Amino acid sequence: MDILTIILTFIAFSLFLLFLNISIIALKVFTGQSIKNPNYPPVHGTVFHELFYYRKLWDYYTETAKKHRTFRVLGPGQSYTYTTDIRNIEHILKTNFDKYCKGKYNQDIVVDLFGQGIFAVDGDKWRQQRKLASFEFSTRVLRDYSFAVFRRNATKLVRVVHKLSDDGQAFDMQDILMRCTLDSIFKVGFGVELNCLEGSSKEGTAFMKAFDDSNALVYWRYVDPFWKLKRFLNIGYEAALKKKIKILDAFVNGVIRTKRELLEVKQDCNDKEDILSRFLVESKRNPNKMNDQYLRDIILNFMIAGKDTSASTLSWFLCMLCKNPLIQEKVAQEVEDITGSQDNGANLDDFMANITNATLDQMHYLHAALTETLRLYPAVPFDGRCANMDDILPDGYRVKKGDGVYYMAYAMGRMPYIWGEDAEEFRPERWLKNGIFQSESPFKFVAFHAGPQICLGKDFAYMQMKIVSIALLHFFRFKLADDTKNITYKTMFTLHIDGGLHLCATLRTPS
Repeated sequence: MDILTIILTFIAFSLFLLFLNISIIALKVFTGQSIKNPNYPPVHGTVFHELFYYRKLWDYYTETAKKHRTFRVLGPGQSYTYTTDIRNIEHILKTNFDKYCKGKYNQDIVVDLFGQGIFAVDGDKWRQQRKLASFEFSTRVLRDYSFAVFRRNATKLVRVVHKLSDDGQAFDMQDILMRCTLDSIFKVGFGVELNCLEGSSKEGTAFMKAFDDSNALVYWRYVDPFWKLKRFLNIGYEAALKKKIKILDAFVNGVIRTKRELLEVKQDCNDKEDILSRFLVESKRNPNKMNDQYLRDIILNFMIAGKDTSASTLSWFLCMLCKNPLIQEKVAQEVEDITGSQDNGANLDDFMANITNATLDQMHYLHAALTETLRLYPAVPFDGRCANMDDILPDGYRVKKGDGVYYMAYAMGRMPYIWGEDAEEFRPERWLKNGIFQSESPFKFVAFHAGPQICLGKDFAYMQMKIVSIALLHFFRFKLADDTKNITYKTMFTLHIDGGLHLCATLRTPS
């Protein structure tokens, strides 16, 4: 027997022992989870399967959901129910809202990044943040202020893309959009001019990278049963995450400190304009509960809501327009028809100044195309709650106290029983009736969550995405830098395009 055969035999035997060991562990870990009990959803995998399919996790869930609308994945000490059934989703997000919570399992995983922010807490803390944010989002002042900020940053965005198109080079549009929305959320949310889009803020760029890296690293904990040990020993990706969190903390604490100083002297600071100012005013009333750490958590939660969701959706939107050039031209034609501006060489500032709320309201096809993008590529592809007590879902399956119940927005967009046989086709027309946009139930189209926790910033997200889309598609025609490259996602809390979106842009000629 030659040396190569001996080595291969040893490797094969080692793999067999590893598989046998994992199987024995799994048998012990998953015992007592009603695996064959028909009262509970069928079991289709364990955390080990999720680890194996991690890079294509949402597609793995999608294929499983096509066979079973509700199924379970087994984890140590508990099981996780995954569903695409609209009745179940309404049940956990609205009808029986009080029977479900974020749950300690989820909170333990996200606490280092999101702390006690609105996406990680339940009860009084959630209600307090929700109440303050709800009041702020309902004000006309914030709406007008946001519109002006979005329009100003979209103007900067056009100038950045214009320079890149003149140079004839391909560029990462996702990175540019992330910078643009980061600037917007910092100005609207915290009253801070970051200037990350134009590359003048090294600290802002470092903050953005640290935030995106932390997003991905924290999500890895869901498939790593040893993450707490690694965090304790400060090794591997947990050591890297700790360094990223320090960068985030230092930057955000600096923002809070600067903003508090401005509020004290009332210099260049309108406490009715940005969200952080309102929370700072509230912190004076209750300094023990709403300390700087709590404010830091609130800021980072707004970050993922304001930066990632809009930028990732716009990235997938432009990707879909590049893959469907006829749809790209239909959107561009609507922009031309509604704005009444046929001269693409017109002054940029004048064109942007003429974009109003009335302009956005008339863009039904653009609204449909953005919504269709969210249907197939939801900014948050996977979300859910934890059962506070034993329960029975509308589809008849039982849930045990402490088990997670998750709805799969990415998979739902691809379910024929929900959207028809053309569910996987990008077709904005499905949202239009006689040319007018028609919304769907939030439990069917769950991209903005639903029930008492429905996204407060939904209208602001559409506002920003429409303004950016109008600006870009009025001046440019886009195509993929390499249309043979497979474009897929990176598995994390939000649906980023893995490796970025590399595009080429050309100026549109006047029609």
